[in-house]
Amino acid sequence: MVIKVLVIDDSALMRSVLSEVINSAPDLEVVGTAPDPIAAREMIKTLNPDVLTLDIEMPKMDGLDFLARLMRLRPMPVVMISSLTRRGSEATLQALELGAVDFVPKPRLDSTAGIEAYRVEICDKVRCAFGARPRVPAAASPSPKPLLREPLGQVVSATGSVSERALHERLVLIGASTGGTEAIKEVLCSMPEQMPAILMVQHMPEMFTASFAKRLDGLCRLRVKEAEHGERVVPGTAYLAPGHSHLSVRRVAGGYQCELAQSEPVNRHRPAVDVLFQSAATQVGANAVGVILTGMGKDGAQGLLAMRQAGAWTIGQDQESCVVYGMPREAAAIGALDEVAPLREVGLRVLSRLRMTEKRSIKA
Repeated sequence: MVIKVLVIDDSALMRSVLSEVINSAPDLEVVGTAPDPIAAREMIKTLNPDVLTLDIEMPKMDGLDFLARLMRLRPMPVVMISSLTRRGSEATLQALELGAVDFVPKPRLDSTAGIEAYRVEICDKVRCAFGARPRVPAAASPSPKPLLREPLGQVVSATGSVSERALHERLVLIGASTGGTEAIKEVLCSMPEQMPAILMVQHMPEMFTASFAKRLDGLCRLRVKEAEHGERVVPGTAYLAPGHSHLSVRRVAGGYQCELAQSEPVNRHRPAVDVLFQSAATQVGANAVGVILTGMGKDGAQGLLAMRQAGAWTIGQDQESCVVYGMPREAAAIGALDEVAPLREVGLRVLSRLRMTEKRSIKA
């Protein structure tokens, strides 16, 4: 089967480049190109494409406005073409929130190696989008409320003292890829402020992780920030791997710290989920909770298995709620999961597990 692609971009050069790289794959075909959303609207009706690639800044109608209308009237897989700027990254996050499956940064056209890497990336993401479950955004609603009425640390012993031990000794590790920005947002927005630290890997370029962390910080009760090399991990904070480095955790006196490394990609990714999960298996052991969410590929599966074998409790997002059921499926296939749950319940299950463990430690 050949996947039919419609390219929407106001730049004639970009339309030509995108057509050339997509058509180089035997299973992909650009059936049309449009310079703006108005022309694209008619082409969608006549060409019936399987996947769209969509620029954000275009004449006649902004790409975000077009995407919002498209997902409301005719939901279909969309891959955004994003500029590597702060403004571009913020607009891309809005596009993912509106229902785009994934995004590809605009390529550097000054090197053969850059074009080849871009060819592989965009062809993979178009294929992934074709097999994805487009997420139709719900009507605007307030940010999700925490699933627990009282903070986690307010589980009290018989003497009335509040246990701080679990807050400092336990860690939650989260990995995600395609569809993960919205999945991570939903999980984090369900968490109370008083919570063990969370370390996260989401496959994104550097500029995009900075914008994503800032966006989450404004939505969640937790503090959310990009991880820094050597910084101490503290409760109530979620640390996102920056797009330029692998993130791992290291046990130090009295707690944990973040470690960053610009070493070779793992599973074709840097940051890689497996790097974080493998470090948790050796450094955190049974005090860890591992979460794997929607994403293409198998990154994180082996690391999650190592975590479970080290005594950690693990959970994966179920197929029905995933945009792409790749990473959780691979984790399930090798026996890396203790539980599987729909996205809306993942945060609740994590909190319930943490509370259960803390109550046991208080009784002990």
